[in-house]
Amino acid sequence: MEPVFSIIAPIFNEKDNLDELYKRISSVMDETQEPWELVLVDDGSRDGSTDIIREMAGRDERVRPVIFARNFGHQIAVTAGLDYSRGKAVVIIDADLQDPPEVIHDMIQKWREGYQVVYAVRTEREGESWFKMITASVFYRLIYRITDVKIPLDTGDFRLMDRSVVDVLNRMRERHRFLRGMSAWVGFRQVGVEYRRAARHAGETKYPFRKMLRLALNAITGFSYLPLQIATYMGFISAGISILAIPVVAIMRLAGNEAFFGQATTLIAVLFLGGVQLISLGILGEYIGRIYDEVKGRPLYIVSEGPSDINNQHS
Repeated sequence: MEPVFSIIAPIFNEKDNLDELYKRISSVMDETQEPWELVLVDDGSRDGSTDIIREMAGRDERVRPVIFARNFGHQIAVTAGLDYSRGKAVVIIDADLQDPPEVIHDMIQKWREGYQVVYAVRTEREGESWFKMITASVFYRLIYRITDVKIPLDTGDFRLMDRSVVDVLNRMRERHRFLRGMSAWVGFRQVGVEYRRAARHAGETKYPFRKMLRLALNAITGFSYLPLQIATYMGFISAGISILAIPVVAIMRLAGNEAFFGQATTLIAVLFLGGVQLISLGILGEYIGRIYDEVKGRPLYIVSEGPSDINNQHS
C-alpha cells in the first residue's frame, strides 16, 4: 500500500537521537491511521548511525533508508529524501528533535484544509546562544528584504508539502540549494504554523557558523542579484568621488596647501579603487563559481545503498 505521508529526516552523526526520533514519529503518525513511511537519508555518518538505520529498516518496513557514499550536505540529503519519497504529503524534519514531531498534526490539519505548503514558524528557540539567535534573526530578515521571493520569517526546512509541490521541486536540480527559498518560489497555497523550537535532544549542532554562512551565500546568490548591483553602485560612487575630487585637489594645490602635494593622495585613491575592484571581482566570482558547478553536470548525490538493498539484506 502506497503511503499517504512521507517523513524525511537527514541524518549526519545522530546515533543518540535516532531511537527517540523513530519512537516519537511512530507515535505521531500512527495516530493519523493512515499509511506512512520514514525516509532516513544517511549523509555519510561516521558514528554508527548507518548501522542503526539498517537495523530500523530490518525491523520496520516503513523505514526506508537512503545511504550516501559520502557526505554531501544537509540540503542535498533533504533533496534525496524528496526524490525517494512516495507520500501524497511530505514532511521534512531534522533528526535532532529541535523540531517537535507533534507539530506534524497541525501541519496535516492545514493540508487537509487545502494548503499545499505548511511551514513551521519558530516563536521561541530554546538551548541556543544569543549569538546564534541574533545572527539567525538578522539572516532571515536580510533574506526577506533582498531576495526576489518573500521567504517567511523565522522558518527553517521543517514543513509539509503536497505531492504536487514536491514534484515541482524534484525538477529543480540546481546544486547550491536553499530549499526553504525554493519552496516559497514555486508558489501554491501556503500557510504557517507556529511552534516553540526545543533544545537539541542529544549531540552537537551540525550547523556551525561556517555552514550557516555558506547557506546564507547560497540563499543570496540563488534568489537575489543585489550583490552584483552593489558592485555596480560602488563603481559609480568611486567614479563620482574621483570626479568631485579632481577640481578640489587642483584648487588646493594652486592655493599652496601642502597636504595635497606628493603621492599620498594618489596612493589613497589607488588603494580605494583597488579595493572596490577586488570586492567586485569577488562577488562576480561567487556567481561564476556557481555557473561552473552547474555546467559540469555531476549528480547531486551518490547513493551506496537504497531502500531495496537494505530490504533484500533482511529478507
